[in-house]
Amino acid sequence: MAKMKYSNEIIKNVIKKNQTKREVAQLSIKIDKKLDIALQNLSSKLNISKNRLIEDILYESGIIEEVEENYCE
Repeated sequence: MAKMKYSNEIIKNVIKKNQTKREVAQLSIKIDKKLDIALQNLSSKLNISKNRLIEDILYESGIIEEVEENYCE
């Protein structure tokens, strides 16, 4: 019975979290060609997309708090 109550709370929390719409902004930046090549090389060595690499860098630096993935890797 305790497990069922706990799982019901988890389900309620997931529903609550997904009911609120987050404000999303899209950012376009211009970067130096050498930086672009460096990011491309690093992302290919890590086997992730360049966008994902940039998002991870921004997240780890504290510039952004959360990333909603809306692209395919």
